Amino acid sequence: MNRWEWRTFGIGDNVFGARSPDRVQQSDELYILSVARGDTVKVRDGLMDVKRLEQVNDDGLEQWAPIMKAEFPLSAAQVRSILEGLRVPAPQLDRDEYELDDFVRGRSDLLALPVHKDRSRYTIGDCQAELTEVQTERGSTRTVAVESEDAERVIAVVRELGLVECRNTSYPRGLKELVGFGAGRYAVIDVGTNSVKFHVGERTTDGTWQTVVDRAEVTRLGDGAGDDGRLRGEAIERTAEAVAAMVAEAKRDGVLAIAAAGTAGLRAAPNAADFVEVVRARCGVEVEVVSGEEEARLAYLAATSALPAAHGSVAVFDTGGGSSQFTFGRDHHVHEQFSVPVGAVRYTERYGLAEAVGEGVLKEALDAIGRDLAALDGRPVPDALIGMGGANTNMAAVEHELATYNPDVVQGSVLDRAEVNRQVELYRTCNSSERRAIVGLQPGRAEVILAGACIVRTVLAKLDVDSLTVSDRGLRHGLLVDRFG
Repeated sequence: MNRWEWRTFGIGDNVFGARSPDRVQQSDELYILSVARGDTVKVRDGLMDVKRLEQVNDDGLEQWAPIMKAEFPLSAAQVRSILEGLRVPAPQLDRDEYELDDFVRGRSDLLALPVHKDRSRYTIGDCQAELTEVQTERGSTRTVAVESEDAERVIAVVRELGLVECRNTSYPRGLKELVGFGAGRYAVIDVGTNSVKFHVGERTTDGTWQTVVDRAEVTRLGDGAGDDGRLRGEAIERTAEAVAAMVAEAKRDGVLAIAAAGTAGLRAAPNAADFVEVVRARCGVEVEVVSGEEEARLAYLAATSALPAAHGSVAVFDTGGGSSQFTFGRDHHVHEQFSVPVGAVRYTERYGLAEAVGEGVLKEALDAIGRDLAALDGRPVPDALIGMGGANTNMAAVEHELATYNPDVVQGSVLDRAEVNRQVELYRTCNSSERRAIVGLQPGRAEVILAGACIVRTVLAKLDVDSLTVSDRGLRHGLLVDRFG
């Protein structure tokens, strides 16, 4: 049965005060930890026990569902399901039966961790609660948990115990932080319609991230795609070559794992599988084509985890070459998210915005963007608007006249309506060669920047806000946090 859970680690032993536990239990369990974030997998009482995170609510509570409780030996299908849930590659599975060591031993991306638990269990507000002393060969800690089928009861008990400000942390994540497993370098690759973004981050033992590499390469995957979105062979080839080079660089940097995601250009392409297969054959990495909603969620995660402006009601939009993702939430909790096919490449090609245009053409383009962003009409004005993606970051770099891109300057920059209007007019009156000479503008963005600036201008108007805060973080940062903690 699915249950809502709240858990925190490193807590004192007086959380339950003078209450007496209903019962005290001891157990020895073997957790299978992954460098990626995935299912909770453990061996208890000789059974493989797997739970999967179903959802996270607005209070940050996690709902976990049991998906496997199986005796050993396991079948190939069960082993494949376990490894997929742990988000690590599965080897060739050509036998009928497997013991645990057959698929865990010798892997650097998995850790089998023996854990001894001394639990004191309580019943509070119709919820199950526990205080557990956790002992491993690499250290010990204390964890408190509250769970129930009713999320409202769980958060009420958490508040009653005075723990609402503590971080909700799953068992796998808490154990990984305790023993320092997963500290190291990880790479993420974001394959967009216009560019491929590459990020290598190093996770320290305390769970914080430091940037090792962060760059983008304009490959124009969507260049020349027909009305049906079909990718051209040349575009597939040059983009796959860029991805393979990034994978090779990541391996030279000693990363523990690589995650790659494809966005709008691949979602719309009927031959997206061709691109995925070319990349897999060339470098062994699987590009996951994410939904528009998942792209929006990852962008929101990236933006709100790194900006102090992300408080109260927050709207985050990430506009790219083929689509724009919008996510609405409060603080760090998502309430609504959607994706629309509003991207700079489409309007650039339709209205000839790669070069200088007259005011009449600009008005036609703005009117079309306005119609295509009708989903924003009539919404409450957000307390904060955060803009992500190449259009926003390039406009911030132009505002600051950055001859060399500086993410620390761009991150947190403010674009107000006057500055956005100034840049729209600047790009409208310049051809692509003249745009390349503008200080701060990435040369590869010269053709699409006018369309991107028009999208930004329209979003400001639709949401009735005077300015936005720019986030240099993107889907790749959200993917890094989501996949690798």
